[in-house]
Amino acid sequence: MVASTVNGSGSQSANLVLTRAVFEMGIPVAPKNLFPSNIEGLPTWFHLRANSAGYRAGRRQADLMVALNRATFAADVARLGPEAVLVYEEAFGPAPLVDGAPGHVYGLPFARLARETVPNPDLRKYLVNMIYVGVVAEILGIPEEALERALAHQFRTKPKAVAANRDAIHLGADYFRNHVERSDALRLEPLRATGGQRLLEGNQAAALGAIMGGCTVLAWYPITPSSSLAEYLIGFADRYRGDPESGARRMATIQAEDELAAAGMVLGAGWAGARAMTTTSGPGISLMAEFIGLGYYAEVPGVFVDVQRVGPSTGLPTRTMQGDLEFAYSLSHGDTRHPVLLPGTVGECFEFLQAAFDLADRLQTPVFVLSDLDLGMNLWMTDPLPYPERPFDRGKVLNKADLDRLEKFERYRDVDGDGITWRTLPGTPHPLAAYFTRGSGHDEAARYTESDAAYTRVVDRLARKLETGRGMLPAPELQEAGSQVGIIAFGSSHHAVVEARDLLAAEGLTTDYLRLRALPSAAAVGEFVSRHDRVHVVEQNRDGQLWRILQLELGPELAGRLRSVRHYDGLPLFAEDVVAGIRAQEPARRKEPLRAVAGGSS
Repeated sequence: MVASTVNGSGSQSANLVLTRAVFEMGIPVAPKNLFPSNIEGLPTWFHLRANSAGYRAGRRQADLMVALNRATFAADVARLGPEAVLVYEEAFGPAPLVDGAPGHVYGLPFARLARETVPNPDLRKYLVNMIYVGVVAEILGIPEEALERALAHQFRTKPKAVAANRDAIHLGADYFRNHVERSDALRLEPLRATGGQRLLEGNQAAALGAIMGGCTVLAWYPITPSSSLAEYLIGFADRYRGDPESGARRMATIQAEDELAAAGMVLGAGWAGARAMTTTSGPGISLMAEFIGLGYYAEVPGVFVDVQRVGPSTGLPTRTMQGDLEFAYSLSHGDTRHPVLLPGTVGECFEFLQAAFDLADRLQTPVFVLSDLDLGMNLWMTDPLPYPERPFDRGKVLNKADLDRLEKFERYRDVDGDGITWRTLPGTPHPLAAYFTRGSGHDEAARYTESDAAYTRVVDRLARKLETGRGMLPAPELQEAGSQVGIIAFGSSHHAVVEARDLLAAEGLTTDYLRLRALPSAAAVGEFVSRHDRVHVVEQNRDGQLWRILQLELGPELAGRLRSVRHYDGLPLFAEDVVAGIRAQEPARRKEPLRAVAGGSS
């Protein structure tokens, strides 16, 4: 289903009620909210996919369209196939049908029904959306009890609003039932395919992961699409980090004057021993580059979450992309490389935020977590998030007792051969504990120097430290069946790839799959490429950033086996896009139209 509305009309609440009601029927759902960057007035679309196969990616073609935006009416109708259902505001006039598509057309008086039943004009524009919820519920056969549970959840903080919204839903359902000769073509049958699952946003899960990872300092500046992560984290801190006696929050949350200041606060807190983080998007990461270089060279821990959006510059602030990969991996001037975690699921947003704090402490360096708007701001089905079982890993920190046993302590000397030096925290009561934190040239004892030999030793050790860290990062996930054709993807692209592999298999092309979950890449990536004649690297950016990184890391012998499949229009990646990109680079196969795999959708 696609609902075409106007931004700022309150349609999101209606769409989320529909999403949860279908989910309450035991049917897997994949909702996608495509909204503009202005506050009110421009077109917005909500895609809701319901399918028995459990696919999480969206679809380009809709089986059911609710068209309530006059400005996009003709274009919306043109997207529909001959079997589709169109529901639209009858005041728009006759639907512009083309060659008999769509097959079922219902023009309904949504605006008139709202005027006749909702006297408050401010409330009217919101409740008209709940009228179409009632209509869609009738078309899809959503039971009353599922709608009631969805309403109760959506308005759990505003219970007084439930009655008015329920009445609007009933109004739409009753009108459709009494005035329309309908088709049952899209009627949904309840399933039991969502047992134990939850609906969570990636940003929500990441905020919970930060809480569980021991975050004690959040410094941030608002920017779409990362602001909700910070807002969720502040809410969780109020709930779970409150002092039972004073009621004060036992976590520092600071809205900085800009992203550069936020990065400085993170590194200052990390230097002092706190577990500190910021969350931002591409423009904010750009401003943080200087401080990231300081954190890398001075070896200060910090967690930097980048919920990616379309760039460059302001770009498309409310569209999704994976365009920050190369930038984050080597951010700052000079020779720098950073650990980059690449969550592809809501569960990994939770898991990788916890892991990022351990990694930052163990490697004493900035650690990036790269999500994106699609993963961060949409609801996803997920298993319950597990309570962490392991204690925090603070890495190589010397306390007073440790220093009592040492004859000397040199902050930047590698005594274990792994590239990771020992550190002390400010306030450690021992005369050996003090050192200068240097972002300028320094030797192993933290003394200022411009010695070429000392500089070379330090930066070589930093490279060696990252090699040590390679083994601490989340390993790639592999699915192999002995095919000569492979696919590599990361992040939210994973969900389209899962479905695309089934579509390709139906056409006679079996593929193996490696999902990359961190950079620098593990040895398993090179081994995977070496076992395949052709490997398609699927990603959401124009220039094939992961493809280029892997070419450099794998070397000329294996680089020639890599093929780039790129998607960069700002919309979430669809399985059809992956299939088309791979099909264009594979030897000719039998010509068959792309068809849906098992599991219908609406």
